[in-house]
Amino acid sequence: MSKIEKVLYTAKTRTIGGRDGAARSDDGRLDITLSPPGSHGAGSNPEQLFAAGWSACFIGAMGRAAKERNLALPADVAVDAEVDLGTADGGFLLQARLNVSLPGLPRDAAQGLIEAAHQICPYSKMSRGNIDVAISLA
Repeated sequence: MSKIEKVLYTAKTRTIGGRDGAARSDDGRLDITLSPPGSHGAGSNPEQLFAAGWSACFIGAMGRAAKERNLALPADVAVDAEVDLGTADGGFLLQARLNVSLPGLPRDAAQGLIEAAHQICPYSKMSRGNIDVAISLA
């Protein structure tokens, strides 16, 4: 397991009530109602939050990879993330798909950025070998 040598940022949240509760960051910038997946509740759920965080981080990682290759990310770069919650062997599991759109970049350059980003992104590192992940170029 890798250990952090220098902490760049620490996110601090407090969640009450679990999937039927609420989460708030210490700075108040995140203040969200939570609802179970598939319910008709007004809030988001942990799987949506994970998908949003991973896709945002992945775009940042592609930006870093593009800079290293002297490429510019398209202004309309997008990642559609899908995170499934399911069961197997009596327990709960996640699996994910990231569908990446890099309009205007040649396919080989885009694929290279995706592969590099998957090595750079902390969410990708966290999930690697722990959940089933598929990353594709749209």
